[in-house]
Amino acid sequence: MKKIMVLGCSLLVLAACKKESEEVKVDETKVETPVDSIAIKDTVAAHQIEAVPVATEATVVAETKTEPAAKTEAAKPALKYAAFGSKITADKALSKEQMTQKYASLKKGDTIDVKFKSKIMSVCKKKGCWMKMDLADNKESFIRFKDYGFFVPLNADNSDAVVSGKAFLDVISVDELKHYAKDGGKSQEEIDKITQPKITYAFQADGVLIQE
Repeated sequence: MKKIMVLGCSLLVLAACKKESEEVKVDETKVETPVDSIAIKDTVAAHQIEAVPVATEATVVAETKTEPAAKTEAAKPALKYAAFGSKITADKALSKEQMTQKYASLKKGDTIDVKFKSKIMSVCKKKGCWMKMDLADNKESFIRFKDYGFFVPLNADNSDAVVSGKAFLDVISVDELKHYAKDGGKSQEEIDKITQPKITYAFQADGVLIQE
């Protein structure tokens, strides 16, 4: 009988301990759950704060920095010319290559009104009453001035010039060739070598521009 009573008491004590243990677990669960929830929320908030970019001084400087203005090419200065004879302009003047082609297409007796630009090869050293201008293929144009109405400087050799007037083919006699050779400062030996008339690319200029 005593054994039965002891066994019954033991079962009651065991049941009471088990119930108390379950209540403690329930309480722990209730308490721990809010803590875990708070921890998770804090972690999310921390990630959100870290994701927000913070403007630094370097960033502000980079954003406000302006690029230097593009450099503009300096405008080329306009060419200056000394003018002789009738008033003309330098625009739309043919090159020496184009003028050489014009002369090559001419026949004796043909005359064309034209304007071209090239370098002065030589000038009359007495009065400046004629000059020779460079053409392509080692050729030259013999320039005289309309009605001897004007002359060019004696030191205009090697200057760039623009001439406007009439271009044509001309046959220059031996006497004229010797005269021009003498005016051009040729030696007597060179003058004596002239024995044949010469077909020249002639030009009668009514206006001349010489680059200063």
